[in-house]
Amino acid sequence: MRRKDREMDVDFARMVLDKCEYAVLGMTGPEGWPYNVPVTIARRGEELFFHCALEGQKVDCLRRDGRVCVTAVGDTHIPPDKFTTEYESAVAFGLAEEVTDPMEKTEALRLLCQRHVPSNMADFETSVARSLDRTGVWRVRITSLTGKRKKYDAAGKEMKFGRME
Repeated sequence: MRRKDREMDVDFARMVLDKCEYAVLGMTGPEGWPYNVPVTIARRGEELFFHCALEGQKVDCLRRDGRVCVTAVGDTHIPPDKFTTEYESAVAFGLAEEVTDPMEKTEALRLLCQRHVPSNMADFETSVARSLDRTGVWRVRITSLTGKRKKYDAAGKEMKFGRME
């Protein structure tokens, strides 16, 4: 990381993964070109889960090469009196693998739904029973995780070196 003064600890990075609305999954695409897509994620320990269709370019890429990079952005703010953006981010590298066991898929989908639509969990079992066979689930085993932040304190001074307020 070039800006070590903005580096945050791994717990901060996990917090960003846990609160981001979505993340961007980067992988090796056709003919070696980068291919990035937004995904909805949920984390359990050092694993990330996302769901998708059972076929398509993303699935083809992941089956060909499971090495991935997942980038998440937490809170952002553009101060009106500065030419910059306050942000928090996390970058996770890891290996993606398809989850095929029906019980594991169900648990991963439960984790995703509890995170993103907790008020709708009463319909979870019915929905999963109806769609499990046509839903893909992938696990990313995190091998490296970093966090970064740019934020100003109440006095307008940038909080560096992981300083919290």
